[in-house]
Amino acid sequence: MVADTLSGVDRRYRVGIVGGGQLARMMHQAGISLGIDVHLLSETPGSSAAQVIANTTVGDHSQMDVLQRFAEEVDVLTFDHEHVPTKYLRQLAGIVEVRPWPDALSHAQDKALMRQRLTGIDIPCPRFAVCRTPEELAAFGEEIGWPVIAKTSRGGYDGKGVWKLDGPELASEPFDGKPDTSAGEEVVIVAEEFIDFTRELSALVVRSPSGQAVAYPISETTQVDGVCVETITPAPGLDDQQAVDLQAMALRIAGELEVVGLLAVELMAAPDGRVVVNELAMRPHNTGHWSIDGAQTSQFENHLRAVLDLPLGAPDLRATHVVMTNVLGGAEQDLTGALQHVFARDRAIRVHLYGKDVRAGRKVGHVTACDHDLDAALRRARHAARYLMGDPNA
Repeated sequence: MVADTLSGVDRRYRVGIVGGGQLARMMHQAGISLGIDVHLLSETPGSSAAQVIANTTVGDHSQMDVLQRFAEEVDVLTFDHEHVPTKYLRQLAGIVEVRPWPDALSHAQDKALMRQRLTGIDIPCPRFAVCRTPEELAAFGEEIGWPVIAKTSRGGYDGKGVWKLDGPELASEPFDGKPDTSAGEEVVIVAEEFIDFTRELSALVVRSPSGQAVAYPISETTQVDGVCVETITPAPGLDDQQAVDLQAMALRIAGELEVVGLLAVELMAAPDGRVVVNELAMRPHNTGHWSIDGAQTSQFENHLRAVLDLPLGAPDLRATHVVMTNVLGGAEQDLTGALQHVFARDRAIRVHLYGKDVRAGRKVGHVTACDHDLDAALRRARHAARYLMGDPNA
């Protein structure tokens, strides 16, 4: 264990993060108070995380020689994204502690593998088929009924690599331009039943190598074009038993896959009462940003504790209701200047900016409102986010 290895040694923990996005930036923020030396492998020198992490290496995470040199500098390796080729993760595991382990992380990288494994352990999922040809996809649609959802097994995120197909004449669309492999791994199309869900939920759990695990309250999430725009925690109208059942399911998945670190289980509530797994992520997750200000221990700190095999912190709420609203790039270019109005209007609002250039629809920050009244929390978070996006009606 990393913690045992460093016990009694006058040296700080060295955690390497692959990926320079806002998740790495917020992991670094959580690591400061724990005395952790965070090392970053960033795609560019000006990335969100590279702006604030002194120990930054600029390099390509798809190159094994770059990954190996980076891994040799740290005690444990973790991730801001799931895009490191699986074959390289397995090689890195012989150099450094890779957390989550490659066998677990592969289920977040490969949607076909994830669907097969989860259904194999009786976790509720949409009906699906792994398709290698348009004919197979069309046959699946004819069997279960149109529309169907089609996804690339690897590489898709934030709505990319996902299609809603209304009939067999569109079955070839997901295959057009699809690479046959991703760094040597086969890329197929996963066809799924279309679920006209009533709402989307998120279950976040954290598990350490020693098996300790904690579960955060279930969140309701709002997605637009595949991008999370808002979370409400705890999910409104979810009865206590159902919430416990969903937390238990997420903990079971983490245990079965031997996840180390944070596991996000994205869920869809179907009109027939089913709650099925949509996606998995094994890293801090957009639906858990609320935890920085709204939980006793944030998802970022607990992820770092887990990868170092330190005792996990309490995931309990600090407030009755916590609303997180993403700030997407809009008309307002001077986000720092806009804080004057946001803070003057609401001294309790919490704002997190990611240091990114403002582009239309790009995630550039988020705001969090904690309140005893849900309507008030929603109103406060939405006003602040809209103002930061340059909405004249905010």
